[in-house]
This record gives sequence, structure tokens and C-alpha cells, in this order.
Amino acid sequence: MTVSQKQTVEIVKVLYRGADILILDEPTAVLTPQETDKLFAVMRNMKKDGKALVIITHKLHEVMDVSDRVAVLRKGEYIGDVATKDTDPQKLTDMMVGRAVTLNIDRPKADKIAKRIDVQHLTVKDKDGVNRLTDVSFTAFGGEILGIAGISGSGQKQLLEAIAGLQSAESGSHIVYEDADGQQHELLGKNPLDITKLGVALSFVPEDRLGMGLVGNMDLTDNMLLRSYLNGRGIFADRKTPRELAEKVVEELEVVTPGVTTPIRKLSGGNVQKVLVGREIAMNPTVLMSAYAVRGLDINTSYTIYNLMTDQKMKGVAVIYVGEDLDVLLELCDRILVLCGGQVSGIVDGRSTTKEEVGLMMTQLQNKEVRA
Repeated sequence: MTVSQKQTVEIVKVLYRGADILILDEPTAVLTPQETDKLFAVMRNMKKDGKALVIITHKLHEVMDVSDRVAVLRKGEYIGDVATKDTDPQKLTDMMVGRAVTLNIDRPKADKIAKRIDVQHLTVKDKDGVNRLTDVSFTAFGGEILGIAGISGSGQKQLLEAIAGLQSAESGSHIVYEDADGQQHELLGKNPLDITKLGVALSFVPEDRLGMGLVGNMDLTDNMLLRSYLNGRGIFADRKTPRELAEKVVEELEVVTPGVTTPIRKLSGGNVQKVLVGREIAMNPTVLMSAYAVRGLDINTSYTIYNLMTDQKMKGVAVIYVGEDLDVLLELCDRILVLCGGQVSGIVDGRSTTKEEVGLMMTQLQNKEVRA
């Protein structure tokens, strides 16, 4: 079954049991626009039948579309509630953050575009021998943000991990990095350390922030040190530079922590994400890959991250951004690669495509619907 069909079954199940109150927590996180419309239609019918619905979401356009009243929380405190008809996304954002926030994502064009990553016929199988990616080909350029759209589990994780040297691929697959001098380097078959020794400055914000990105029992300084411990002299690691970087990330991204000696596992999910994103961007990459970089972040920090991504693009970095919010992908990205069932459904221009077009490509491939 599709994710939306499973969602509908869950709703039918609670209604069958006689529930008068339905609470939905981020129900549209992995839904296409078409599936979201169907879910909202079900919710509106439930409201007509006298049911009470509470929807928790970070997508303000959904709040405006489906709700009658909005309650705002900030750092665990109740700020207030307003009638939806009497507010707008800007007013809600100001309540959420506590000050005026600009809700615009700039998308300037870089002066110079250069080929950085060329993926050809990439096929990846999982441990059961099932294809997670099938014959994927595309090019990522320095000076652009390439968005990756797709229903959750469509191969986004395997794609980024293959480029990062964390995932093996089938014979005939190629991932080639082209440096500023035009020299090409095959990345497949090399681990992350080998890729670094080639002179490839590659930063990666993985989907699993504590499983792959950071070490929970280590503090902020030591987690920064993970990316620079080879820079020390002899057997001694340089701890001064990582500590300064940790303090800079805490200040600039407003990380809520008692200090840089606090174990990462004691921070909230959103603050853990800030530390990871801040560390990877601080590595001065030529290729920056990110999977769900703003998951768990408040709207103010999310827009800070979007601006950091754009800053990297304007410096000539090739940014590959996997996101779940199609509105953000369409505002932020120069091009969007759409994955459907592990295959490329198409690559579209972020400036001219529509949410509905991308949503359709996420669920259909070669005129055949793909179940995900």
C-alpha cells in the first residue's frame, strides 16, 4: 500500500473504534501533494461529522489550508491561539520565533557553473539483493543546488551514501568527481578516507544524525574533532581548533546547550541537527550533500540553513539537497531530480516546475504507478 493508503487505514481504524478526537503528528511529512489533498478531504469530512481534529505540522501553508484555529508553542511554552481566518504565515512565524522573521528564500544565480559530480548508470542493491537504485544518471554542478525529491524510501539514502563512499554499487556504475583543473577521479570503490586523500572536499549531512553523523556520548568539541583529528601533530590531536569551531556553531546557529563539553545525546534533536549541519558546512567543501537538513528545526533556524546552503552555492560548491517539503525544494533549488521507486523519473527546473508536476513524477514512472 502507498503511504497515504496506510494513513487512511489508520484513520478508518480509529473511527471504527468510535474515536471522537483524532490527533495527527506531521501526517504529510512523506506524502505527495495529491495524497495530502486526499488526506485533508477526509479530515474535512470528519469535521462535518462533528469530530475534533488536532494536526501538528511545521508546514504553515497546511495550517492555513486545513485548520480553523491555530495554537502556537515556543520552546515548550504555550504562546497563544488565533483564528486561522484572522492570521497569516508571517504573523504565525513571528509568534513561533518571538520576533520578526523574513520568510523569503533567495535563489540567486551563480556567476560560474562547473561540473563536479557525474553519476552514470548507478545501481545499488540492498543486503537481500533487491535494487534500491536502478540505472540512475545525473550531473551535479558547482554553483547550483540540486534538489532530490521522492517518496520516503525511494533510494535517496543509498544515492548520497554511494557518493560519500559508504555504499557499494553494482558493476557498470560510475561516480566521477571533476576538480577545478578538470581532472576526473572515480569515487566508487573508495572509502571516505580515500576520497579525502584524493583532495575531494566532500561534506555529508546524513539522514541518521546520531547513527552516522555524530557520536552521542561525545561532547560538541570531540564531535567537531571527528572531522579534523588527522590535522594534529604526531600523536597529539589539535583540540583548540575544534573547540573554537564548536563555540562558533553554538553562537551562529543558536544551539541550546550548557556548553561545548556537553554530550551530544543530552541535546534535543533539533540542536543535534544544528551541530551536524554547522560542522559539515564549516569544512569548506566543494561538494555538500544533505539529507533532510532542517528536520526537527524551528522555522527561524530552517531559513538560516537554507541561506547557508545558498551561500555555499554562490561560493561554487555543488550542493545536493534531499528534502521532504516540496514548497522549499521549489523555492531553494535550481534543478530537482525526482526519484520514483529507485529510478530517475525526471529532472526539472526549480524555477519553472510546479508542486503538482513533481508530485506526479514521485508516484509515476513511464506511465506506470509505482507503489512505495
